[in-house]
Amino acid sequence: MRKILVWLAMATLIAGLGLISPNASAATPYCGIHWGSTDKSSPAMVTSPITSVRSGQHPCFDRIVVDLAGPAAGYLVRYVPEVTQDGSGFPVPLRGGAYLQMIVRAPGYDLPRSNELVNVTGYRTFRQVASAGSFEGQTTLGVGVRARLPFRVFTLDGPGNGSRVVLDVAHLW
Repeated sequence: MRKILVWLAMATLIAGLGLISPNASAATPYCGIHWGSTDKSSPAMVTSPITSVRSGQHPCFDRIVVDLAGPAAGYLVRYVPEVTQDGSGFPVPLRGGAYLQMIVRAPGYDLPRSNELVNVTGYRTFRQVASAGSFEGQTTLGVGVRARLPFRVFTLDGPGNGSRVVLDVAHLW
């Protein structure tokens, strides 16, 4: 009986300090984002070429848009220790605390080979977007980000007969 009373007294003390609560719930996610940071992929391979790569800033995330001339392409986006060039395997130098490899399953032979493919100066999450080349019908981009943060990838149809592969990376968890 004494052990039960001691246990009840300790539980009351802990609850009084706010360390446990019968109404405890998970913290509200940043901007309602539930994306996570694990690999995202879609297997679709297309022959319509990439026409441009652009970026944008939003209140809760930074965005990269890959425009295609035709139907939506598949993709593989994942955090990697190092992004490498297609074909050669040489490392692509990137700024940031974490690196996303963005493979778009469409050719991008007309994209410039550039370590500054898109200007992301002043962005909250992105530090750099670099072209890592196009090889055997797929194109790789290296994205340097501030830290390993949640991201999502999706495709959109349009404008016209074109489509887009979109990468959003959250500012916070």
